[in-house]
Amino acid sequence: MKLWSIGERVVHTGKPEWGAGAITTATRTTQDGRPCQLLSIRFERAGLKTISTAFANLIPAEEAASLTPEPLLGAPTNGATNGTQHGRSKEDDFAARLMGGQGSSDIKLAMTRLPDAATDPFSTPVERLKATLALYRFQPTGGSLLDWAAVQSGLADPMSRFNRHELEKFFESFVIVRDNQLRKAAGEVRKLDPNAAGALVRQAPSAAQQALRRLDGMR
Repeated sequence: MKLWSIGERVVHTGKPEWGAGAITTATRTTQDGRPCQLLSIRFERAGLKTISTAFANLIPAEEAASLTPEPLLGAPTNGATNGTQHGRSKEDDFAARLMGGQGSSDIKLAMTRLPDAATDPFSTPVERLKATLALYRFQPTGGSLLDWAAVQSGLADPMSRFNRHELEKFFESFVIVRDNQLRKAAGEVRKLDPNAAGALVRQAPSAAQQALRRLDGMR
C-alpha cells in the first residue's frame, strides 16, 4: 500500500476536475480489515476534502497529465510557468485565441474529446472501460455540468467564456462520443472476460448502467 505524506501533491483520478491537491493531514486506519489512510487534502478547485484511500485512487500530481486536458485547442506550453504563459493566464490565452478566429469546429472538438485513459490503445481493455465508465459521473445539470466543462476546457471558470446553453449543447455532443466509446469498450471486455465486464458495470454510476442497457437494446 502506498503511504502518502503531508505536503505531497496528488490528483484524485475519479475527480480530476478538482485539480491537484496538497495533503495537509495523513492518518493510518483500516477499512474492512485492510490498512489504508485517512487524508485531508486541499484541492485547487474543490477546497479541503477528507478522503479514505480505501475508496479513492490517488496519484502523484506530476503523473496526472493524462487525466487533465491539454490547453484548449492545442495552445503551446513552452515557457509556461505556474499556469501562465509570458504573464498570461490560461483564461486570457483562451480568450485571445477565440478572438483570433479559431473555428467553432475546433472548439467543439476540444469540448467533446475523451481523456486519453479512455482511448489509449496501449492500455488494457479493462482500463479503457473503467475510464469510460467514470465519465458518466458528469451530468448536464448544475455543478456537474460546470465540473465537466472545466475538465474539457482547462478553464477554472468555463462560464467566463461560455453561456450555459453553449455548454449544454457541447455536452450533448460529448454524450454521443462517450456512448460510442462505452459500446466499444464494453464489447471488448465482454469478449475477453464477461464476468469482469459485468462486475465493472455493476460498480459504475447508474447513468453508465442505463446508457449501456440502452445501447445493448439498439443492437
